Amino acid sequence: MKINKLTLKNAYVLEPEPFADHRGKFIRIYCYKELQRIGHSKPIVQINHSISIQKGTVRGMHFQYRPKAETKIVKCVCGSVFDVIIDLRRGSSTFLQWHGEVLSAENMKMMYVPEGFAHGFQTLEEDAELLYLDTEFYSPGHEGGVRFDDPAVGIKWPIPVSQLSEKDSAHPLLSSDFSGIVL
Repeated sequence: MKINKLTLKNAYVLEPEPFADHRGKFIRIYCYKELQRIGHSKPIVQINHSISIQKGTVRGMHFQYRPKAETKIVKCVCGSVFDVIIDLRRGSSTFLQWHGEVLSAENMKMMYVPEGFAHGFQTLEEDAELLYLDTEFYSPGHEGGVRFDDPAVGIKWPIPVSQLSEKDSAHPLLSSDFSGIVL
């Protein structure tokens, strides 16, 4: 597995190195031993599967507050998405900076989302599916979100937004003092 460091501190894009032969391909999507090289130390405790049917759908930007903060490994298994992370760690040299990466079934890339980051994505085609490998269980009492269009972050989405949940559209805008973020 290739581990590509991003400009956001502690964030990575993972690229599996497929074994291909006349039958098809085989890839490893998770190896605890390999990820220890970047400081990954928590076990995966939950795997989620997201299915979005309409092109342009935005899901996010989600995170969990401490003590339920989670690391995620996100992989697109069908279609393609523009996957986005935001550094919400107060005091980080990359605080409020974002990174977007096209993840697709074809390119097999995965986003490594460290604790203290918000995560979301926009579907670039119909019927996009993602797998999330999480180091923490979902905890409704610890969930938080950042508006996908928050001007304090300035994410540049590649296509117009076609679908957004009521919950995601209701996330408050970040205030100038960012007092709502304690990660």
